[in-house]
Formats: sequence, C-alpha cells, structure tokens
Amino acid sequence: MIRSFVRLPLREGASVEMHQIRYFLAVCEELNFTRAAERCHVAQPSLTRAVKLLEEELGGPLFHRERANTHLSELGRMVRPHLEEVYERAQQAKREALDFTKLKRTTLRIGIMCTIAPDQLVDLLRAVQARHPGVELHIVDAAAPQLEERLVQGDLEVAIYCRPNRDGDERLHRIPLFREQMMIAVAPQHRLAGQNMVRARDLDGERYVNRVNCEFTGVAGPIWREHGATCSLVYRSERDDWVLAMVAAGLGFGFLPESGVTHPGVVARPLIDPEFWREVNLVTVRGRPHSPAVGAFVREAMRARWPGSLQHSEAGLKPDAA
Repeated sequence: MIRSFVRLPLREGASVEMHQIRYFLAVCEELNFTRAAERCHVAQPSLTRAVKLLEEELGGPLFHRERANTHLSELGRMVRPHLEEVYERAQQAKREALDFTKLKRTTLRIGIMCTIAPDQLVDLLRAVQARHPGVELHIVDAAAPQLEERLVQGDLEVAIYCRPNRDGDERLHRIPLFREQMMIAVAPQHRLAGQNMVRARDLDGERYVNRVNCEFTGVAGPIWREHGATCSLVYRSERDDWVLAMVAAGLGFGFLPESGVTHPGVVARPLIDPEFWREVNLVTVRGRPHSPAVGAFVREAMRARWPGSLQHSEAGLKPDAA
C-alpha cells in the first residue's frame, strides 16, 4: 500500500531538488560528508552546499556536525523517511519510464475488427511476442465504426479494420495489410451452390441473413438493387457463426469475406458483377505522438506476410470488375 506523504516544513515558495535529496540520503548512510561526496561522485563543497540549501528549504539543520561525530538532528530524523520515499518513487518512475521506452514492459491497446478471423492475425501477434516480449497486447474486439471512434478519441493506439469508402478522413493514416473477396455463402442444396460464381442479379428474390457488423453495411444493398437484385432480409445477427449456422440450415444466403466462410455445412461462391473486396488496413491517428510499442507493432505488421497483401490500393469496393 502506498503511504500518503506528510507535509514537510517548507518555507513559502521553497522547492527541493532531487539531487539535494540524494546527497542528504548519502550523508545519512555514511555520516561523513567526504565519504558521501565520493559515493555520489561529486566534490565535497558541492555536496555540502546542496545539503545547506536543503536545510534552508526545510527550515533548520538536518545534521549536527561535531568534529568526527556527524549525526542526524531531530528535524533530519523526522524528514528522512519521507525524503527516502520521495527518492524511491522518483527512481521507480525512472525505471518504469526506461522500461517503457525500451519496450521492456508496456501495454499496447489495439483494436481488431470483430469480423477478422484470429487465424489471419496470429502470425503477427506471435512475431510481436517473439521480438518484443515486454509488450503486452490489450486487444479490443469490436465493429469497424466503434474501433474508429475509439481510435480517434485516444482509447486505442492502433486498430486493424476495414471501412469501404472511408479513406478520405485526413485524421487517419492507413497502411493496407491484405484484401480478400466477398463471397455469397449458401447451403449445399441451395440453387446457387451449383454455380461457380454468383452475379448480383442472381440474388433477386432470395432470402438474406444479414451480418450486423458487415463491412459493406449501407454500401452493398443499393448497388445490388442497381443491378436488379431485391432481397428479403429474414434474419440478422452480430455474430458471424450464427449467420453461418442459419445459412447452413437453409434459412437464406450470407454475404461474408472468403476467410469468414468456415462452417462445414456452407459453400461459398465469389460474388461478381459487381465484385466486392474488403481491404483491411492498419490505422493510426495522423500526427499523434505514439509510444515505442506502436512503432514496434507497425514494423512487425509491415514485415508480416499477408494473404493477398497490398502495397497501394484504392477503396475496398471494386464494382464491375467481372
């Protein structure tokens, strides 16, 4: 438990320097000004002057000097434990700051879009742990809009997500990591399962199981309608595993990234005419001072091998590419 400080008898406007405390504590240990100066690697007049200034700040003598018998005064004995605590706290703060800058012990708050499968990021996390074992990752799992909001507000230091048609926000700096095509997921007995690919117009009249956290919410529907597809939304869920279970049960089709179709009772067909691709980016706030841990994480992300990795890209939406 951290003890509260007792107010020291400082005169008004006075201040105590850390080197004065260090010199005082050295004299407390040595009870000899010459040995204390040698211990602090400072000339004895400098140490004596610093202790005298400290005595002036505290309002009285801290030591009684009687030839070879230097010992603490009553005031010195009273303030010693408090100055020891001040000095130890300062040293602890210095150690922790050094550990932070050298990545020996620091926490990095990262946001990962909830529709990204862990398998797509586990190699990156493994690399961070291997090269920077002092970095503790605090992972927040949420939808892209929530991650972006928390990133801008400062609750997160870095985030990995996809927001089509949102690349114009000048507050954010994006590094493309990978891209993958969006698929139509259906049960094996569904009429579209026999096709090698699905055109948007093929979805007309079909029942749709909606992913609440879909990357293309508000984007895909209007484009489908432009291509002659009007779907009937029958279910919606925040969880992709529930969406896939309902698709496998024949309740409707799903619209998911290729890596997200993991249910054994579901088949995936690429959607064409138009195609949709999600581009996943590593996002930070432009111009914001970042911790060394952010720099380390970004370097590992740039070094990682990503499926369908990108150097430069336009928005994740690729219409009429078939």
